[in-house]
Amino acid sequence: MTEKTIQKPVTVAFIALGCPKNIVDSERMLAEIAKAGLLITAELENADVVVINTCGFIAPAKAEALEAIKQAVDCKRNGNVKKVIAAGCLPERLGTQLFNQADGIDAIVGLGQRDAIARIIKKTVRSKQPIAYLDQSPHAVSDDRARLLITPRHWAYLRISDGCDHRCSFCTVPAIRGPFRSKPQELILAEAAELVAAGVVELNVIAQDTTNYGRDLKIYPIRNKTPDTSSPSARLSNGVKNDLSKLLKELEKIPPLKWIRLMYSYPTGINDELIETIAASKKIVNYIDMPIQHINNKILKYMRRPYTGQHICSLIENLRINLPDIVLRTTLIVGFPGETDRQFNELLEFIKSAKFDALGCFRYYPESGTKAAKMPRQVPEQIKQQRLEELMLTQQKIAFAKNFEHIGTKLTCIVDSVDNKGMAQGRFYGQAPDIDSICIIKNCSAKPGQFIDMKVIDTKDYDLIVKQI
Repeated sequence: MTEKTIQKPVTVAFIALGCPKNIVDSERMLAEIAKAGLLITAELENADVVVINTCGFIAPAKAEALEAIKQAVDCKRNGNVKKVIAAGCLPERLGTQLFNQADGIDAIVGLGQRDAIARIIKKTVRSKQPIAYLDQSPHAVSDDRARLLITPRHWAYLRISDGCDHRCSFCTVPAIRGPFRSKPQELILAEAAELVAAGVVELNVIAQDTTNYGRDLKIYPIRNKTPDTSSPSARLSNGVKNDLSKLLKELEKIPPLKWIRLMYSYPTGINDELIETIAASKKIVNYIDMPIQHINNKILKYMRRPYTGQHICSLIENLRINLPDIVLRTTLIVGFPGETDRQFNELLEFIKSAKFDALGCFRYYPESGTKAAKMPRQVPEQIKQQRLEELMLTQQKIAFAKNFEHIGTKLTCIVDSVDNKGMAQGRFYGQAPDIDSICIIKNCSAKPGQFIDMKVIDTKDYDLIVKQI
């Protein structure tokens, strides 16, 4: 009897980079890898294959991806790792040029080949030549069900669309992710039900533009015949309706689900219908992430953003009138081509008056293929950095003052983690996971995923220190 050789399973180390949309792609790939019988390891040096799901949106993200690839290639050259695969946005943006920019890659995998990752890994292990798996056909709507979550089991991202039809002059997303595509509502609800059945109690709704959801499905007419312009939000959206409110109401019906959070809300899609839906809901938290990028009208025009600073101010006022406890987060860009000291100071004064609860800010990066990269009067890097630091210091004072106002108040928190000493971390509704501040919980008796009543007793920089009531 001949003894058969037992073949050792391929071991895969997976590195997930980038935004929440990329995290969802990573979770789908991990699920496919596990389903195919490949072993997943956290030890990069001991893996047969290293897969890096990259981001390529702006220069720092590209640099981070290239550094991760370099580390994996170094492990391969040291004789441990056999193959290195780069997947996701950077291969989609650079194509086969990535082989030249990151020597030592064995395969590149575009977004359209995401669900074939296990087959690609097996083929790459056997191949002696680098291979590109790039889907040149129009992007389809992704089915994100059956994910291996890399977030804590009690919260997850729920992607409702992909791609983008906005043509902001600074942005590479449409070139990478393709045109805007809404997922059918029944597919989203099936995914949400699957996540909740697995223990998720908080869904963070994401897309390139969540408020654009449904317009390409033609569920509603693009414009009302007689648009209501009586409110700031109606004037801003010019009567445009979308299907987001209907989707949110359906998500509310999933019984074990406790929190629904709306991320990446484009200002022109925040209308009275959406505000009323949030106000009437017991599950949709009063939190809106609304990237505005700037407030100066001239800069907004050059950015190709379809609103004015006056509209943004009116919208914020309307949100705070109708949702008094709303928590607002935004994202800004400083140093856009042609931005003068006066225009930056206008932005700075706006930040002081708007008093956002949370704020992210980026220096402008001249990304190849974008219209803004070719614009005259590019701002020197030193000035960009100075403006970034000044703006963030201004926002820090606002955030710290808001934190101080919380002392003595009562909050409901979701517990994210607990150590063996009873020290825990959690969040109240105004803190989105992974991007906002946290609540540091003393003497916590609850488990991760549970909701508990808290009292704020102190602050620590951006974080709140709370105790269980």
